[in-house]
Amino acid sequence: MKITKICCIGAGYVGGPTMAVIAQKCPHIQVTVVDLNEQRIKDWNDPNTDNIPIYEPGLSQIVAEARGRNLFFSTEVDKAIDEAQVIFISVNTPTKTYGKGKGMAADLKYIELCARQIAKVAKHNKIVVEKSTLPVRTAEAIKSILDNTGNGVQFQILSNPEFLAEGTAVTDLLNPDRILIGGDTTPEGEVAINALVDVYANWVDKDKILTTNVWSSELSKLTANAFLAQRISSINAMSELCEKTGADVNEVAKAIGMDSRIGPKFLKASVGFGGSCFQKDILNLVYIAKSYGLNEVADYWEQVIIMNDHQKRRFSNKIVQTLYNTVADKKITFLGWAFKKDTNDTRESAAIYVADDLINEQAKISVYDPKVSRNKMLSDLDYLQTRSVEENSNALTIFDNAYEASKGAHAIAILTEWDEFTTYDWHKIYDSMHKPAFLFDGRNILDAKEVESIGFIYKGIGS
Repeated sequence: MKITKICCIGAGYVGGPTMAVIAQKCPHIQVTVVDLNEQRIKDWNDPNTDNIPIYEPGLSQIVAEARGRNLFFSTEVDKAIDEAQVIFISVNTPTKTYGKGKGMAADLKYIELCARQIAKVAKHNKIVVEKSTLPVRTAEAIKSILDNTGNGVQFQILSNPEFLAEGTAVTDLLNPDRILIGGDTTPEGEVAINALVDVYANWVDKDKILTTNVWSSELSKLTANAFLAQRISSINAMSELCEKTGADVNEVAKAIGMDSRIGPKFLKASVGFGGSCFQKDILNLVYIAKSYGLNEVADYWEQVIIMNDHQKRRFSNKIVQTLYNTVADKKITFLGWAFKKDTNDTRESAAIYVADDLINEQAKISVYDPKVSRNKMLSDLDYLQTRSVEENSNALTIFDNAYEASKGAHAIAILTEWDEFTTYDWHKIYDSMHKPAFLFDGRNILDAKEVESIGFIYKGIGS
C-alpha cells in the first residue's frame, strides 16, 4: 500500500512539527493538518513563518520549505479526512477534571470526537494512527467506535507515539532514537504497519523503526516518560540532602552519571519538571495501576509526582526564608517562564507555581521570557483560580529584557535555562538591584562562585 495523502487532526505541539517534517522528507505525500481553532490555523499560515504558533529551533524553516508545496493547514476537517489514506489523531488528552478518575485519568473526549467524525465522514478504507499519548487499550475503544458507527469502511488502528522533547523537537524528528509503530498482528494489520513504516523509511534507518502490538506501543510511551521523570525527581530528592550535608548536587550528579549503567542524562537538579507530558502521563499510569488493583505499583509512581511538587514548593519557600521570612511588597524578578528553554510552551511550568506561592506572600513579580507573552503568563496564573484576574494582573509585571526587569529587584529567580541568561552582564544587573541582592538559580545554569564574586547572595538548587 503506497501512501500519497495524510491528514493530521490537531495542529498543536505534536501534530504541527511532526507533519511538517513528514512533508519535508516526503515531497510525494500531501500532508494536511486540520484544526477547528481558526486562529491557530491562521497563525500556521502566516506568510512570515517566524510567527507560526509554536517555537522550535529550525521549525519555521521547514514549514517555509514545505508549506504550499505538499504541506497544508486547514479548518476543513471533513474534506481532509475524506481524502486521506492515513489519519493521525494528535489532539489534546488532558487529565480529567471531573467524574471517575478526576485528577489522574486521561480525558479521552477529544479522541472519541475524532473517532466519531472519522466514522461519519469516511467512505473508503482508512489507517487511523494514534499520535496523542493515550492510556493502554485506547485503540480498542477507537476501533469499536469506528467499526460500529461507520459506513461499512474497514479501519486499521495503529499506535505511533511521539518521543519528542520540546526545544529539540525538530532534531528529534529528523534523527530519532527510534520510531515505534504498534498494530494488529492480522494480515491487514501488517499491511497497515508496513505502509507507515515506508513513510518514515524515507529518512529513518529501518533498524530504528520498531514494530509491536498496539498495547505494547501505547504503554511504552507512558513508561518512557515515567522513567525520565523518575530520574529528575531522584536527583532533586538528593539535592535537598546535599543542602543539609554540605555535598554539591552537581558534583554528585557528575560522579554517578559517569557510571555507564546510569549515564548523565536527566540528572540535572532543578526546581522541578514541567511540560505537557510527564505529570499527565505518570498520573495516567497511576490511575491505570490502581484500576487493576496494583496499589504498590501506583504508590511507587505517584511518589515521582509528590517529589516534583515538593521541589517547587521548596524553591519558593527558600526564597521567602532567605529574604528574612517576608517577601511582602518586595520585587522578585523571574528570568524565564517557559517550562524549558527553546520552547514557548508553559504547561506545568515550575514558574507558574513558584509565582503563585510568592504572590500569596504578597510579593511583586517581574518577568522576562524571550518567547512567552504577557497574556499567556496571566492566563497560566488565572487557570489556577487562586485569586482574581485583577489581583494576578496587579501582581505580575512583564518586561522586554532582563535588565529592565531586574532594576530595583530584591532577588532574581532563574526558572528557565535559556542560553542567553549565561551571557548577561551580571555586574550591570547587580548594580541596578536593591541591596543585598539575592540570586536563586533554579536551573543551575550560572557559575555560583563567579556570581557570588559579583556580590550576589547565591542560592542554587542543592546549595
